[in-house]
Amino acid sequence: MTRIVLHSPSEECTSAIGRGIAELLEPGDVLALRGELGAGKTFLARAIAHGLGVPVSVPITSPTFTFINEYEGRLPLAHIDLYRLSGPDDLDTLPWQDAVYGPGAAVIEWPERMGALLPEEHWDLGIEIAGDEIRTFILTPFGAGNDARSPGWFAKLLEIAQSGTCR
Repeated sequence: MTRIVLHSPSEECTSAIGRGIAELLEPGDVLALRGELGAGKTFLARAIAHGLGVPVSVPITSPTFTFINEYEGRLPLAHIDLYRLSGPDDLDTLPWQDAVYGPGAAVIEWPERMGALLPEEHWDLGIEIAGDEIRTFILTPFGAGNDARSPGWFAKLLEIAQSGTCR
């Protein structure tokens, strides 16, 4: 399995990585964000939303209590936060399938709470805290379609990580 590891020394770089991911997203893409509290999952989701053209005036906040926020940009974006769920059975009361399998892209915080319901075809993005603003990102494609697209994703994100914004 292929994967790429990126290092971000600042929020500015993390934002650039998020905007780069937004450029790569296609309808049906699912991005599973993993990381401890405070790792920057919502910060990255905000950068992705802005990269998709959601106006900066629109507040992009964690949908911890509403579970799903939807935004309109180049692609519709479903931002899903499953922190408060104890497991996949709790999903029965949410319209998660519409968000995950809809016409846009989905960013899921705490995807492990979905268990086997997480689509096989997804991008897994682990975020590790390495300092106050310093983050390490580990991006792994899952599914044949994403595996085939991964060279393009990796090239674009490496270009961003090696740019002046991220040095």
